[in-house]
Parts: sequence; structure tokens; C-alpha cells
Amino acid sequence: MAGTILIVEDEPAIAELIEVTLKRSGHKTLRANSVEEAVQLIDQAIPDLALIDWMLPGLSGIDLIKRVRSNKRTQSIPVIMLTAKADEDDKLTGLDKGADDYITKPFSPKELVARIKAVLRRRTPHLTDDIVESNGLQVDPVTHRVTGNGQPLAMGPSEFRLLHFFITHKERVHTRTQLLDHVWGDHVFVEERTVDVHIRRLRQALEKTGHDNYIQTVRGAGYRFSKP
Repeated sequence: MAGTILIVEDEPAIAELIEVTLKRSGHKTLRANSVEEAVQLIDQAIPDLALIDWMLPGLSGIDLIKRVRSNKRTQSIPVIMLTAKADEDDKLTGLDKGADDYITKPFSPKELVARIKAVLRRRTPHLTDDIVESNGLQVDPVTHRVTGNGQPLAMGPSEFRLLHFFITHKERVHTRTQLLDHVWGDHVFVEERTVDVHIRRLRQALEKTGHDNYIQTVRGAGYRFSKP
């Protein structure tokens, strides 16, 4: 499952190469050549991952990472640093300031795609194409097929996204607001109670194989995917 990736790079040739590479891999891209432009884009819509160059005009990539990590709305964005700085101390500094990974220039397009996939799998597993299975319930994000104990289960696209998010974040309690941000996107204006409607539909779709009880209501907190 492709994501939206923010590219913060002030060298046009490198930014263009990254953008072409990511689009060929199915990702959507946003481009900024400064911290200020990046902040504006992030304010408009939270990206699924950010590729941030260390050396930028004005404020540095490190400054941008600090901003991202200090804001509750953006602190969970996965970040990969791009830089020509190859010293171990520089890498440690980048990671210490909040980067999830560190790629040294020059890098190959294949390496870039592989590192992005690894970070997304680790930080945002609901954005990968991996088939996910739990207690007889299997979700395939590529074909959008769901089976329970081998039986096909039909559901709408919103219910599918909810289930895929739940099954890749088992045992965690999510508020309605968090589900809206992760499943619909924080730039989409949907009433919180809409989540309840789709939760009800998801449970109905899972009743056939008895997996509806895995979608649990946590009173006063939200919802959780857990074995009854």
C-alpha cells in the first residue's frame, strides 16, 4: 500500500530523481526545498513519511525534525535523513534528534525504496503491501480481500481500511480522533461519530466467522483489536 511522502531537498536534480523513483514505486509525493515550505505542506496534510535533507537553506533538516517531533500532531511522522555527512557522529546526531533512518548521498534508487519500505513496515505497517493474518482473519491490502477461517468476507472500502489498521496495531486502544487521522487522514473533515457507524458495519461484516468480537469498545477511550 503506497503512501504520501514529503521530499525536503533543495537540490533540484536530486529532488527530481527521488520523486521519479517514488512515483514509480506507487507513492504520492510532496516537494519542498526549505524548512518553511515543508512546514506549510505538513500543516495542509500529514505525510506518511518525510525524506529530509540535512543541509537546507536557512534552517537545517535537523531543525525541521525538532519541529516535527515537538508537535503532538506531527510527532509520529516517520523520518529518513538524506545527507552527504557520512561520519558516524553525524549519523548518531541525526538519529538522536528523531530520525528513524539515515541515508548517505550518493544512494541508489533501489536502496532508497528498500529503506522507505523498511521504515514504513516498522513505523506504519498499515501502509505496506504485506498480507496480515491474526487468529484466522487474513487481510490482503493488494487485492483488498478479507477472509475469516478461509471464508471470504465482503466489506466496504472504509471498513477495509479500518480493519487493516486495527489488525496491524493489535492490542492498542485508539480514540475516534486517532482513527480518523490514520484511516481517513487528518486533512479530511469527518464527524467523530462517523467512526462508530463504520465500526458497526465492520462488526457486521465479521459476524459470519465470529471475528466481530475482536473489535472491542474500550469505554471512555475508544476501540481496540484484541482476541476476546
